[in-house]
Amino acid sequence: MSISGTVGSIQQIMWKDAGVDGDAQRISQLVWMVFLKVFDDSEAERELLDDTYKSPIPTRLRWRTWAKNPEGITGDALLDFVNNDLFKTLKELPVTGKSAAIASVVRSVFEDAFNYMKSGQLLRQVVNKLNDIDFNKATDRHQFGDIYETILSDLQSAGNAGEFYTPRAVTKFIVEMLDPQLGEKFFDPACGTGGFLTSAIEHVRKKYVKSAKDEEKLQSSIFGVEKKQLPHLLCVTNMLFHGIEVPSNIQHDNTLSRPLRDYGPADRVSVIGSNPPFGGMEEDGIEKNFPSTFQTRETADLFLLLFLTLLKPGGRAGIVLPDGTLFGEGVKTRIKERLLEEANLHTIVRLPKGVFNPYTGIKTNLLFFTKGEPTKEVWFYEHPYPEGAKNYSKTKPLRIEEFAPEKKWWNKRKENEQAWRVSIEDIKARGYNLDIKNPRALDDGPGDPEALLAEYRGATAEVARIQALLRDQLNAALKGAR
Repeated sequence: MSISGTVGSIQQIMWKDAGVDGDAQRISQLVWMVFLKVFDDSEAERELLDDTYKSPIPTRLRWRTWAKNPEGITGDALLDFVNNDLFKTLKELPVTGKSAAIASVVRSVFEDAFNYMKSGQLLRQVVNKLNDIDFNKATDRHQFGDIYETILSDLQSAGNAGEFYTPRAVTKFIVEMLDPQLGEKFFDPACGTGGFLTSAIEHVRKKYVKSAKDEEKLQSSIFGVEKKQLPHLLCVTNMLFHGIEVPSNIQHDNTLSRPLRDYGPADRVSVIGSNPPFGGMEEDGIEKNFPSTFQTRETADLFLLLFLTLLKPGGRAGIVLPDGTLFGEGVKTRIKERLLEEANLHTIVRLPKGVFNPYTGIKTNLLFFTKGEPTKEVWFYEHPYPEGAKNYSKTKPLRIEEFAPEKKWWNKRKENEQAWRVSIEDIKARGYNLDIKNPRALDDGPGDPEALLAEYRGATAEVARIQALLRDQLNAALKGAR
């Protein structure tokens, strides 16, 4: 059976299980098992090269011990083993000795993981299907890597989990324009499933890695932090897929929970590529980690301040932000003023609506800036839909090929029908409103009725999502006040 057929069979088996409810749980269930299988295959390869290697996982819990035999433990006995031995032990795995770094990775992966399946027989069927894949076999690894990308993109329709996936075309374009060099520390403080990190790995490996020593340098220069359990698990597994042998630089934490003043020179990085969650609010008290004049609970705003703090002089960033940040006032204005004073915001690529469909229809922008000198002018580039298209969708997403005009224009900039520039004086006169329309855009009327209806539905859904978020926050605040 093909790799895609194997994954399809696994999904069908999971749908039969009463404990797996929805896409997010199905993905989470699949990935912790994929992680253990990938980890075991990578250990098998390492053992061939290093006779002294000792796994941090106890022998009874290694995939090869309990999972490889198709006639092995099943039913209630398998459920009891997974729930009361495997998970319990890996959540408390000692982080000591020679294998401390990799033990820490395993422990962090299982820290908040959960076995959703309630049927031991169905769980055994899934395990047996996974054993059909050999992650040390180049063809299997490549094919599953493509399917893994599809699994990640499924997050876009998995409720709120969609916020953790950035379209591959966006991460790849941003990384290509940032052009991280070998040895430069590349960081994503809100790394989600690791899209920016894997794009950076592929870019540097293809362009600059020429020796084993170069590869070692690359492995130690990729850093990420993710707050939520599911995307963190996906990210760590993604790192293993992309050849990061010990992904200990992928932390399960909230970078916003550390006071801004506590970051020092040792924390500075050369390159940041990131898509901070937008439309979300941080928990009470997080804003206190930031200077009083910039305090807000809006996640994207806080991350923008963090990016400015983390970049070393001359460091560069490429990030995704919603339109609301560009035209927002109050705290948003003060944050933009600081950005333009401390960094050269040289480019804003304005994306059309629908890039993040079906998770959200909000218009987004790609901001590129270099820290260390103030902004004198900002170049804007309006990215159009491909010819004949009126929106993006899950089946017709944004493609990397569409960025070819931007790439050609990037180093030889001239104003044209898609590109224009605005001086810092004009931006200040606008009250730091960066929501600047294309002066050459043609007014082609109200637009296609179907597209307008889809846009209305998207906006309505977004309003409902924000209302639900605010209602939950209000209820929590009232509950806490009692």
